[in-house]
Amino acid sequence: MTLTPPRRRPVTLVTATVTVALVAVHVLAWEATEFSPAALVQGWAGMADFLGQALPPDLSGEVLGAAVEAALVTLYIGLLGTTLSVPSALVLAVLAARTTTSGGWVYQAARTVLSFLRAVPDVVFALVFVTAVGLGPFAGVLALIFHNTGVMGKLWAEAMEEIDLGPRDALRTNGASRVQVAAHAVLPAALPQCLGLLLYRLDVNVRSSLVLGLVGAGGIGFLVNQSIKLFRFDEMVTHLLVVLVLVVAVDQLSALVRRRIGA
Repeated sequence: MTLTPPRRRPVTLVTATVTVALVAVHVLAWEATEFSPAALVQGWAGMADFLGQALPPDLSGEVLGAAVEAALVTLYIGLLGTTLSVPSALVLAVLAARTTTSGGWVYQAARTVLSFLRAVPDVVFALVFVTAVGLGPFAGVLALIFHNTGVMGKLWAEAMEEIDLGPRDALRTNGASRVQVAAHAVLPAALPQCLGLLLYRLDVNVRSSLVLGLVGAGGIGFLVNQSIKLFRFDEMVTHLLVVLVLVVAVDQLSALVRRRIGA
């Protein structure tokens, strides 16, 4: 018995068109971004000079102590920016989930608010709040609250839409109100996934707090920015090493808690 090899599917017009379009877009992107590996190779001297000034890092007590203190502020910014956004994110998520809101203008309004908060980068929010409350970590906390409300609200709404609809429909059949349905059917079913997403956002927000410091929102990002402006690249490397330790610690703790929740 001879086996005939499977026939190769012919390239359709749609596949060919999509392929050509992707290639064309990448060519345009290559030219628009002035992507040039040759320029990177030619700049080896500048890179070597930078590394010569940055290494070894300045591990003196004064610099390291300031870096650790600023890293704790960065952690606090990420923590408060995450936890203080929970109430607003939860309310908007309930209003933006089809399992708890049947539709209409309330659903569309909640989705629009979440899209706006998610579309505006946290750095832009930080610049706005720096002009309002001045330089410092308070502006960073406010920026994360607004941006994280949009991101976490969207993620939570999607988690609520993926639950088993049996308990929800049973409560509706027995005349439960929308608030009762959300409190006793939707939220308990989505709680483990929502907690996991919250911990993931905490991890992301701690890293975002570093970038917010570069625009004056406090934390260790502010020290990194100062070191760059003063050409103290050895201090900059010290600050980045402390950031690395902080991010790894938060990531490991978050992963451990997520595993406990999923167990």
